[in-house]
Amino acid sequence: RTQAEMAHTCRGTINLSTAHIDTEDSCNIVLSNGGRTYHLKANSEVERQRWVTALELAKAKAIRMRNNQSDDSGDEEPASQSDKSELHGTLKTLSSKLEDLSTCNDLIAKHGAALQRSLSELENLKLPAESGEKIKAVNERATLFRITSNAMINACRDFLDLAETHSRKWQRALQYEREQRIRLEETIEQLAKQHNSLERACRGAPGLSSGSTGITSTAKGSVQSAKGEASDEDEETEYFDAMEDAPAFITVTADPKHHRRSGSNLSGASEGHPEDWNLEDSVFESSNQSSYNESTCKDLLPKKRRRTRIPDKPNYSLNLWSIMKNCIGKELSKIPMPVNFNEPLSMLQRLTEDLEYHELLDKAVKCESSTEQMCFVAAFSVSSYSTTVHRTAKPFNPLLGETYELDRLEEFGFRSLCEQVSHHPPAAAHHVYSKRGWTLWQEITIASKFRGKYLSIMPLGAIHLEFHSSGNHYVWRKVTSTVHNIIVGKLWIDQSGEIEIVNHKSKDKCQLKFTPYSYFSRDVPRKVTGVVSDADGKAHYVMSGTWDEKMECSKIVQSSHGSTSTEGKQKTVYQTLSPKVLWKKYPLPENAENMYFFSDLALTLNEPEERVAPTDSRLRPDQRLMESGRWDEANVEKQRLEEKQRAVRRRREAEAVEALEEGKDYEGYIPLWFERKVDAVTGELICVYKGGYWEAKDKQDWSTCPDIF
Repeated sequence: RTQAEMAHTCRGTINLSTAHIDTEDSCNIVLSNGGRTYHLKANSEVERQRWVTALELAKAKAIRMRNNQSDDSGDEEPASQSDKSELHGTLKTLSSKLEDLSTCNDLIAKHGAALQRSLSELENLKLPAESGEKIKAVNERATLFRITSNAMINACRDFLDLAETHSRKWQRALQYEREQRIRLEETIEQLAKQHNSLERACRGAPGLSSGSTGITSTAKGSVQSAKGEASDEDEETEYFDAMEDAPAFITVTADPKHHRRSGSNLSGASEGHPEDWNLEDSVFESSNQSSYNESTCKDLLPKKRRRTRIPDKPNYSLNLWSIMKNCIGKELSKIPMPVNFNEPLSMLQRLTEDLEYHELLDKAVKCESSTEQMCFVAAFSVSSYSTTVHRTAKPFNPLLGETYELDRLEEFGFRSLCEQVSHHPPAAAHHVYSKRGWTLWQEITIASKFRGKYLSIMPLGAIHLEFHSSGNHYVWRKVTSTVHNIIVGKLWIDQSGEIEIVNHKSKDKCQLKFTPYSYFSRDVPRKVTGVVSDADGKAHYVMSGTWDEKMECSKIVQSSHGSTSTEGKQKTVYQTLSPKVLWKKYPLPENAENMYFFSDLALTLNEPEERVAPTDSRLRPDQRLMESGRWDEANVEKQRLEEKQRAVRRRREAEAVEALEEGKDYEGYIPLWFERKVDAVTGELICVYKGGYWEAKDKQDWSTCPDIF
């Protein structure tokens, strides 16, 4: 088998072409490749040397095989009769040459025997002793010559037998690869036909009814899916089969003329124009987004001029299939990828990009009601996905110990710090402090799988947000991101799943549902819906919108039980006031399509800054070269950095083995600015900021930072 075949069929396989073979002592062998290390022990030093020799020969053979493999994408034509004739012709030529060699061997043997007879006759003659010794030496050399010739002929015969044997194996392997390619082409063609038929079906489908049916929920107010449910509010509504979950609850906008305000009772009616409901909840802005911008622009004007563009993305072609065919089923973080798949930002910077709409948290600080505050926190949790709608490129995997700071204390009132605290699995710790009254921290581990047609990215870990004055502590987790059309078609990203935001002080909850995209759906794409409820399960607000554009909040003035579904769940109808826009996405800058679709904040994240730590992502050379458009140099630099990191990991593994042999404890890598603690709220072991970074920056004392670049 080839090394590529072995990598797909055997668990625990080590690729010899890139393996490192070392000897510890007289009997031990260490075989390592990346994160996998095998310790082998021989019975004796002689046996160990035999194994080392065999492994080195096998490694050389593997390297030759790897170098001889062609980097094509399977575009060759099916096997033809001429190909077979050419192969048989080659074997015939080899046989002919072997016969020539055999003839030469016979001649050599014949003449060699005659030469030896002549030399034997010379030995029998009475010659001086010195001459006899010389004749004897010539005779021995002639014997060696005959033996060597016979060995050469035998080797050639063995080669011919081997070629005949392997030619059949090569034919079978080649035929298998061709069948796989044909099967893949048929699958892609079938998918394309299905895509076209679905598009035609969607274009020909009747329009939606203009009824007010929108969202559904169970009687408890939690967002749950209920297949096949439908409201009986309108008997004339025509329904169509749909391959999707039914909406989770129903909302009906209340008529303001039939409601009167009754003190602070949330189910009371607002008087006059429905816009009046934001007078009671003074932090909510009206649906006119301009008023929001006017009220905050003075406070948010930056004091430092930041860059507004980066060099345009170069147009480099890449053989995608030749790279990805060996990646199926593997962990994405363990696959060496060229920078052609990346964007010039690290994962730490992408994590910091979640703070683009930090002003939502500044406004949440001013809320007196915890349920009202929950609405802003929910909008903030959704806003972090708005930058992903066009961003199909992969961020750089941070090196272990890499950091990223975003100090906007004077401009926006917050400062952020990220550190890569683990490499396998990749994990990043993040801490944000705002002098406007909130602190956010998280440790995110990215799990990702390439499934052939799509890529799933599952962020693991909880996000914590605490408001200083009220002590409200919110916790939530991210949803799954999916990158579609990996093999064929235009790449696009979807977010799906549910987010449950819990206020661990007041026990308020918000359940948000990210509806996955469906060809058969009649909803707007990228839809997000949810309900904010208090500790008793009473619903106060309905959240609605899309994760790529805006989120709105509607106050519930009355709720009633609707029909019972076939699954026995009783739906709830929420009567709400007019929605208010809590968050709306900023427009992308001009020429964004040529700048990786970066937002205004993303354009500034990799801007060079002075006084940052030597481990900061802004100083990473391969990322900087890629941003400048020098991708070939960036690929070389990326390989150098990764190999340097592997060398450090091998040294750390060796230290761990040595400590184990000596019976000592080995702590492994210890984060520099974060420490592991058990979270009092979730009970999970997470990395939290232990302090010291900003003090070190003030002193410009980076002596404790590792050399990773």
